[in-house]
Amino acid sequence: MKRIINDIIKDLIFHQFEEEWFEFKTNWFKPHELGEYISAMSNVAALLGRDYSYFVWGIDDKSHKVVGTKFNYYIDVNNEPLIHYLSRQLSQDIGFKFDEVEYDNKRLVILSIPATSKVPLSFDGIRYIRIGSSKERLDKYPEHESQLFYILRHGYPTIVNTESRYQDLTFDKLFVYYESKGIKLNRRTFKNNLDLLTSDGKYNILAQLLSDDSRIPIRFSLFAGTSKASKMYSVREMGNTCLLYSLDDVLRYGNILNIPQADERNRVVERKEVMLFNEEAYNEAVINAFVHNRWIDGNAPMFTGFYDRIEILSRGSLPPGQTLEGFYAGESIPVNESLSKIFIQLHITEFTGRGIPKITEVYGKDNIRIQENNIIVSIPYERLGSDVFGDATGALSDKNVQVDAPVDAPVEIYTKILKYCEKPKSILDIGEYLGYKDKRTIRKYINPLLDQGVLAMTVPDKPNSKNQKYITIK
Repeated sequence: MKRIINDIIKDLIFHQFEEEWFEFKTNWFKPHELGEYISAMSNVAALLGRDYSYFVWGIDDKSHKVVGTKFNYYIDVNNEPLIHYLSRQLSQDIGFKFDEVEYDNKRLVILSIPATSKVPLSFDGIRYIRIGSSKERLDKYPEHESQLFYILRHGYPTIVNTESRYQDLTFDKLFVYYESKGIKLNRRTFKNNLDLLTSDGKYNILAQLLSDDSRIPIRFSLFAGTSKASKMYSVREMGNTCLLYSLDDVLRYGNILNIPQADERNRVVERKEVMLFNEEAYNEAVINAFVHNRWIDGNAPMFTGFYDRIEILSRGSLPPGQTLEGFYAGESIPVNESLSKIFIQLHITEFTGRGIPKITEVYGKDNIRIQENNIIVSIPYERLGSDVFGDATGALSDKNVQVDAPVDAPVEIYTKILKYCEKPKSILDIGEYLGYKDKRTIRKYINPLLDQGVLAMTVPDKPNSKNQKYITIK
């Protein structure tokens, strides 16, 4: 049992910040307020779909350093044992428990607080909740109170047990996708087999995601510099369709951006090509973002390309029961179990290799940021040459991202550009092909195609690059 408690403490310390479901103290002790904490943390555990919340003495709440504690939970409060004092004023017996352990040669005390069931837990007649790191009265937050009552009545919301706002769904694209993988869906039973219905027979969020029109936008944005403060020069819309096709589009677009670079270092005879980033790590990060995203809120993952990296953001955080150590070891607990099963059935997970361990093997743990409401994976670029980073901002010049109003031109010119750019071509290449030398004229033909999303810029090989490439989006 002590080994299990030590593993829990180890995982809690790994978190960068305190979260709503755990609290660190050193020697703090106020008996009545502790009862309020038990109410708040039991309620928030249920709200977050967790089995337990934890209150730990002996760890500094800012540095997460193990300092030890002198807290004595056998103390009496007004001639009454602390445990009796707390239990007597709670509205129901939830079975909270104190444990004392030695961790890093320091004495720690951990209070395990089970999630409430049936009704919110109150202490001394008042219900409490955790909002961020603060303990508050539940009645001050009616939306949280309403959500908690809903969860206690119907269970923690998932993409399977939550009804979609849209019930006029069709699934023609889903059938075509399955057939392309050599699997034939039964039109009579597929809704039940794929968990597309709630218990009362209504289409759920998973059905909405897999329908012909998911009503959820998914975008891939490209910025000229190293932050969103720099100029944005491309936005690719990949959503509002069956999620499986959106996934394919994001993976395919990554392959377009992943340009080969000629490596002239230590060249003897043959020239080696080095890709801009690791394709397997990128694919794994994208698939993980789709599988583990908190779709229940109606928000999609975000995909953003900068001069020096691609950032892949999935909504939500680690699922209940998932430890940080297990996460990095590849012991995944899917946020969306039914969606994960579909990906396995379609062999989509074959792209992922060894999952998160593959990303950390290539890029390290520092490129995965686990925050309270999202997980961000950064895929850095491997630039060749000593001067490729240029200035500190890494921004493209205004000329390279200038957008002029389109001019009238024969349709053949646009058709020729799209045909010519099936492989990446620079603006000089396109100008030479069309017979123009003026870049402004060439851009007047290129920009309408960029705006329509049928032509895209690849990632430039360096700031202020004169070799920016364009490629046709098929």
